[in-house]
Amino acid sequence: MTWLIGTILATALVQQVQCGIDPWVSPEYKYIHQFPLPIPPIAVPLTSYTDANKTIDFYQINIKKFDAQTYPDLNKTSYVGYNGTAPGPTFHMTKGREAVVRFVNNYDRPSSIHLHGSYSRTPFDGWAEDVTEAGQYKDYYYPNAQPQRTLWYHDHAIGITAVNAYFGQAGFYILNDPNTDVGLPSGEFDIPLMIAAKQFLSDGKLLSPELERVSLYGDVITVNAQPWPYLSVKPRKYKFRILDASISRTYKLYLAADSDPTTRIPFTVVGADAGFLDHAVASTSLVIAMAERYEIVIDFAKYGGQNLTLMNERNWQTNPDYPATDRVLRFVVGAGPALPTTDPGNGALVDGAHLAKLNVPNSAAHPVIDHSFTFERTNGQWLINGVGFENVPNRVLAFPKRGRVERWELINTSGGWSHPIHIHLIDFQVVKRSGGRGAVEPYEAAALKDVVYLGMNERVEVVANYAPWDGIYMFHCHNLVHEDHDMMAAFNVTDIDLSSYGYPDKVSFVDPMIHQFQAKPYSGTTDLAVVKNVTLRDFADLNAYPNGLAVESALEDYWSKQPTATTLVTSVKTSGGASPATTTTKVSSTKTSTSKASTST
Repeated sequence: MTWLIGTILATALVQQVQCGIDPWVSPEYKYIHQFPLPIPPIAVPLTSYTDANKTIDFYQINIKKFDAQTYPDLNKTSYVGYNGTAPGPTFHMTKGREAVVRFVNNYDRPSSIHLHGSYSRTPFDGWAEDVTEAGQYKDYYYPNAQPQRTLWYHDHAIGITAVNAYFGQAGFYILNDPNTDVGLPSGEFDIPLMIAAKQFLSDGKLLSPELERVSLYGDVITVNAQPWPYLSVKPRKYKFRILDASISRTYKLYLAADSDPTTRIPFTVVGADAGFLDHAVASTSLVIAMAERYEIVIDFAKYGGQNLTLMNERNWQTNPDYPATDRVLRFVVGAGPALPTTDPGNGALVDGAHLAKLNVPNSAAHPVIDHSFTFERTNGQWLINGVGFENVPNRVLAFPKRGRVERWELINTSGGWSHPIHIHLIDFQVVKRSGGRGAVEPYEAAALKDVVYLGMNERVEVVANYAPWDGIYMFHCHNLVHEDHDMMAAFNVTDIDLSSYGYPDKVSFVDPMIHQFQAKPYSGTTDLAVVKNVTLRDFADLNAYPNGLAVESALEDYWSKQPTATTLVTSVKTSGGASPATTTTKVSSTKTSTSKASTST
């Protein structure tokens, strides 16, 4: 009888979850804005390798379970995080210094690590099927060669990404360029904010999204894993790197003084997914969806001795409201006069001020839509053009030519849900939004992105140069419940031989499941002498990451010498079922048609 009752309750729970009904509301959190904002620890390299051409730093991260006190008056919460923290350690990387990060899985669920925002080669990009099982490790080789930007690393294991990321497998990875200084706040005045909505059980444990099939929006807003914290600030400018690491909740953020909550205080958007904007954009609100990053500057100079709160607009898209989901983070501004504008990073910041020259694709020269992708729910599955990632023979939906610009149209015909769409490898420009909000946000238009928020009943057009590397990469919805069930597909950037330009590949990186780079058994110890003298040297010898801009220039030269129409045959042997074995692709100046792609225009 006990077994029967348990089965009935479990069945009812599954039905509730599949219908998108929250079976629980978290116990009331009675300490809003009473605990300080935690700052994640800094990752430290364990050894380095240097030759005449490059330096590679080595880090090790252990995936393991840990407990932390989230509710002061309830039991501790169990998490599974990187090095036993959530968020994981923050990497502060310097452009020009490569890195190998060894992830050791000390937990019982598989993991795959995606460095989100990096143009990593395919075996190091976190292909969903390229998992590290319990007792194994995998070395991820990262270029750190793009313009400065806020990246983040998170789990990408097939079918359980939502669970792994939700329970703590996420962290910041900040790429700095010492040759780029635009006078913005830095050091202690440059603060990462990982916003994630959670849902808790009555004992203080996390409600798992494992059975969820629609969305887990969460009713407790955490910042760096602390529910509704506060941050003490000085009366001067600060830069905040905001990441939405929720698995399903999007936000429309604004800033207000507690003494005048109806007046919105302007801030300045200076960065997005791919680094600095072209120019600074003043705004009084910020739409941010799962996996998007924005860097904003707030000037607290006029608010000495006051409290300001980062708020979240109610009734925003499909997100359900709960008693305190309109609040995120309180700023407690120190008393006293404003600090001098001569302080480093505290100078004038003018709306429209030029910040960076972006490597923007020529969208005007490519007005034709190469591919249209509809993101939809069919028979309980989340699909792209009717195809899910489990449909292995048909999961590769596009074959862009390496070094060629394409325009993709992303379509959401539903008024019941929205989708943040992430395309791996490339930075794209959001050039058009119709339906729904009907316009590209000003800070979107000034940015390069790798995630775009596809809201209710919206069509969005994005333009990108599919470079510098070839290979098979994923694109998907970053509502991680949708991604896991089964809104993810792949694209194959066709191989171009650049040997005559001085860029031969010693190893083919087309297949993300290359055996030599897959996870290996972990002995329990890491011999740093072997890592330095063998592992890092072998990675350096691959020459996997030649200068990206130079490769793009070589590709441009290559294509300038090709006839306007030709036929390429790309043979791809995949050990992991990543794509069809052979693809014939017809190339023209504006269109792509292929026998395997499910959509071409």
